[in-house]
Amino acid sequence: MAIKIGKVEKHIYDMLEDKGALLFTLIDPVDYKTPDDAVKKAKVSVENGVDAVLIGGSTSAQGELLDYVAKGIKDSVSAPIILFPGNIATVTKYADAFYFQSMLNARNPYWITHVQMLGAPVIRSLGIEPLPVGYIVVSPGGTVGWVADANLIPREKPQIAASLALAGQYLGNRFILTDSGSNPQIHGHGPIPSEMVRAVRQAIDVTYIVAGGIKEEKDLRSIIKNGADIVQIGTAIEKSDNVKAKARFLSDVVKEEGSKKKHR
Repeated sequence: MAIKIGKVEKHIYDMLEDKGALLFTLIDPVDYKTPDDAVKKAKVSVENGVDAVLIGGSTSAQGELLDYVAKGIKDSVSAPIILFPGNIATVTKYADAFYFQSMLNARNPYWITHVQMLGAPVIRSLGIEPLPVGYIVVSPGGTVGWVADANLIPREKPQIAASLALAGQYLGNRFILTDSGSNPQIHGHGPIPSEMVRAVRQAIDVTYIVAGGIKEEKDLRSIIKNGADIVQIGTAIEKSDNVKAKARFLSDVVKEEGSKKKHR
């Protein structure tokens, strides 16, 4: 039986074929001053080159707040709206798709298969497209590492991440996401090391997403050069006083590196 690819997933693949690399922004409504501020920054981000909007977070992005922000963004942009779940409650009918992810290095099996079992019927009943994601949390891990009791991948051990990513691919995930958590800089770290990005890319054939603390041009360029297909940013947009300029600059960098990647 052929694997059925949904509309959003196909759109992502088509954009990658066209651009070579993509920029997603993660909006965690809990981190914004007001829900309307979250909606506004998402809208401005898409207007200035961001390819898709993720909504969610590790703690309280759920219920009426999630519905309000997701609907507001959906009414404002044409880009895909994708849920980035913190738990079973990170679900809203206003999303187009859902990171149906298994945390591959979780210590607690709840985050590997149990929460997915609980959420699958809800996702299906709402008609939200699941995107099969193998999720790997790298040190320092941030809030997500603490909440999910992740067995954090040491930053100096790229082959562990690569082997885990390959296992995730073999388990059927069509996306692999490595994430060091939000604001790894406060723990004295930057984004995921280039050596780890390169090792993961060399190990897998599926679409590769990198997230966590990516704010600077040099990091963005390095991550794409070393193999990321999609770069996922959050704090860089949330904390920006000029989202238009920030989103345009970052998206231009991704576009430039994506074009180089296509011609290598």
